[in-house]
Amino acid sequence: MMSKLNQSQYKSIVRKLIPAFIKAGKTSIQLSGAKLKIFTKEDGTPVSNGDLAVDRILQTAIKKITPSIEIVSEETIKRNKVKKRNTFWLIDPIDGTSAYIKNKDEYTLNASLIVNKIPVLGIIFAPKKKRLFYSYGKGHAYEVKGKKAFKLNCALDTKQTVSALTNSSNPSSSILKILKKHKATSFLNIRSSYKFCLIASGEFDIYAARPRAKEWDIAAGHAIAEHAGAVVRTHNNKKITYGKPRFYNPSLLVKRSNKI
Repeated sequence: MMSKLNQSQYKSIVRKLIPAFIKAGKTSIQLSGAKLKIFTKEDGTPVSNGDLAVDRILQTAIKKITPSIEIVSEETIKRNKVKKRNTFWLIDPIDGTSAYIKNKDEYTLNASLIVNKIPVLGIIFAPKKKRLFYSYGKGHAYEVKGKKAFKLNCALDTKQTVSALTNSSNPSSSILKILKKHKATSFLNIRSSYKFCLIASGEFDIYAARPRAKEWDIAAGHAIAEHAGAVVRTHNNKKITYGKPRFYNPSLLVKRSNKI
């Protein structure tokens, strides 16, 4: 059973998927700009031919590596079906579609393997920023630079000030209250999972969000940040699990370390 895979096998899965992410990232860039075609999904949100092309590439690669594990993708999931899941893939082919449509560089490609409702590995690629992150267990989070992978340990970093990330240029009063409680003095708005990578790398310290996104928006980032040493919880300090009906997320608080 796939639920009995060990950490070395998770590592192997990630390594085998990286070429597909590179290929999908190049495809997303090629289709951006003048070649981009935009559609509206049933829920009223935008999707592009870039999202769909990336989704095909990632799903094809994942099916070859783990053919017996279900894939749940933002672009292909039947949202009206409620099903209990414990072990499955979560894919968000392009997180930050609005940024992608506007030809900005912060959008990301995402995949995470969920085992027993916990993200055991994650891969995030920001093609236009040329930054790729992955993880496959605590103490095993990395950023790829050139042909080398550099280990991330965000909990070791010490700073004099606390820098925060938000998903809005105008955060709600409740979110600002949380960030200021943790002594945040600067704020940057990023509308994709790249936020998690910036915390995992130690470049930023904290991110808070109200219940808003879906599980595929945060699973890969959750894995990478937590495996790099960050703390990922709800506002009430509860663990976040996956496979919930309709894939709704609870509130979210990501801290570079418990000292924040």
